[in-house]
Amino acid sequence: MDELDQKLVAALRRDARASHSDLAGALGVTRATVRARIERLEARGVILGYSAVLREDRLADPVRGLMMIGIEGRGTERILRQLAGFSAVRGVHSTNGRWDVIAEIGTDSLEAFDAVLTQIRKLDGVATSETSLLLSTKKATG
Repeated sequence: MDELDQKLVAALRRDARASHSDLAGALGVTRATVRARIERLEARGVILGYSAVLREDRLADPVRGLMMIGIEGRGTERILRQLAGFSAVRGVHSTNGRWDVIAEIGTDSLEAFDAVLTQIRKLDGVATSETSLLLSTKKATG
């Protein structure tokens, strides 16, 4: 991706519904250039798709947070499978640094959130954890 592609992708992340005309004006290129670039990025698999984030998606999980998990021994694959089985776990990510895994959690109440944290902490192989509640979303990618 060259600099124009990067600017185009950034503009689409801000507003994937922007017209080719609006994108062209913002980037200082023609509509044909924008259309060709988007088609090429889609064909190369750089842009995988577009999505709508609905208010009800956020309302379904009024309590959201990230749980950073440290795993002892060689139990990472087992714990990843177990985490995937929790209905409140919205995503699981491997990471580097201090934590082995980050779990995105969403529930309808603080009590339910606490219960999920307790269950995860009891998994055999979970050595340490730290959790941060998500207070507000400034930018969502969908």
